[in-house]
Amino acid sequence: METKNIMIVGVGGQGSLLASKLLGRLLMDQGYDVKVSEVHGMSQRGGSVVTYVRYGDKVYSPVIDKGQADAIVSFELLEAARWTEYLKKDGQIIVNTQQIDPMPVITGAASYPEDLVAKMQASGHKVDAFDALSLANEAGSSKAVNIVLMGRLSHYFDISDEAWLSALEACVPPKFLELNKKAFALGKAL
Repeated sequence: METKNIMIVGVGGQGSLLASKLLGRLLMDQGYDVKVSEVHGMSQRGGSVVTYVRYGDKVYSPVIDKGQADAIVSFELLEAARWTEYLKKDGQIIVNTQQIDPMPVITGAASYPEDLVAKMQASGHKVDAFDALSLANEAGSSKAVNIVLMGRLSHYFDISDEAWLSALEACVPPKFLELNKKAFALGKAL
């Protein structure tokens, strides 16, 4: 199998590390060689962060180059738009429509771009945009956006729900497991 590439992008503190750990565990459990990059960016200051997950028969590097991502999973709308140049022509964007103002917007030096979903679609990208924050809140915590997004990502894989839940059980502390299972199910059912 050729190497597949998934980028997980967002803002520091949104749970991208758990999402990449869950995805890496799932893919290793399926027998793939998996490389997961460290989180790059200002993860503790609310800045832009990106993690690369690469899998296949043999993966030599954890880095994804421009135009090579099969999918981008974005925790925030502007972050999805920021990283689209890394997406393959037929790649998929899965994006939470939540907007988190970056520092230039907060300080008034810039305004948050409008119509980002339409702009990404107009560029020829396949965009699966939805309000993951509302689903996370429905599951019981706004912090479960990451698992809602993983539930939605599972829609694009031919891997059983049981395998996803097994990876979830391996990555999430027991006291948060039921909440995260509910978040996953809500994202999957969307």
